[in-house]
Amino acid sequence: MRQIQLFGGPEHPCSYLPGQFSRSAYVDTRLKLDVPTYSTLAAQGFRRSGDLVYRPHCRSCSACVPMRLPVARFFPNRSQCRTLLINADLAIVPKPADFAEEHYRLFLCYLAARHDDGGMAGSSPQDYIGFLGSSWADTRFVEFRLQGRLVSVAIVDLLANGLSAVYTFFDPAYDERGLGTLAVLWQIEEARRLGLDWLYLGYWIGACRKMNYKDKFRPIEAMIGDRWMPFEKGKKIDA
Repeated sequence: MRQIQLFGGPEHPCSYLPGQFSRSAYVDTRLKLDVPTYSTLAAQGFRRSGDLVYRPHCRSCSACVPMRLPVARFFPNRSQCRTLLINADLAIVPKPADFAEEHYRLFLCYLAARHDDGGMAGSSPQDYIGFLGSSWADTRFVEFRLQGRLVSVAIVDLLANGLSAVYTFFDPAYDERGLGTLAVLWQIEEARRLGLDWLYLGYWIGACRKMNYKDKFRPIEAMIGDRWMPFEKGKKIDA
């Protein structure tokens, strides 16, 4: 891969661990990115937010651990099978990554219920699409509908060798359906259907409930140092 320059961002209070400070390393924004380049970066633990590509680069913390799932080896557990059964009545349709008012309103509803103290609360339409969309990524907004009603949207990037789970939001009124889990299960099956190897799930943080759900999907790999390694539940990670 071509040489890529990184820049350190400013330090700020961590959104996930109280009392900690967070800092990221960003890919040079002057670099013309494309799907092959981002696929290589994803395999090195990078993520995107809009067009910005980053990975954690904290001075005194290594709690954020990149996770990916080998889709061919995945088998749902009893709870995940129940989630699939409960949601068998949903219609699931991938859509282009274009702004839709219906998606945006659901996004705001989700943030108000789940992340009202976060930096995205009260996002404008421009903030919303700037956060989830990208000018160079191959992105889909996957709709989940119950009798025509939009109940969830999963944002997914297509990579050269896998899918990347960007973000999922859903109607809090349907919380008991496990729509976040369903979105991951759908992406696993979609990656299989496309003949891809991996589903990149982002960062796992063991001490943060919002971020540690990823270890419920097995088998899963964690990036330890610069190597992907099998991750066993309850295993202490020194990244």
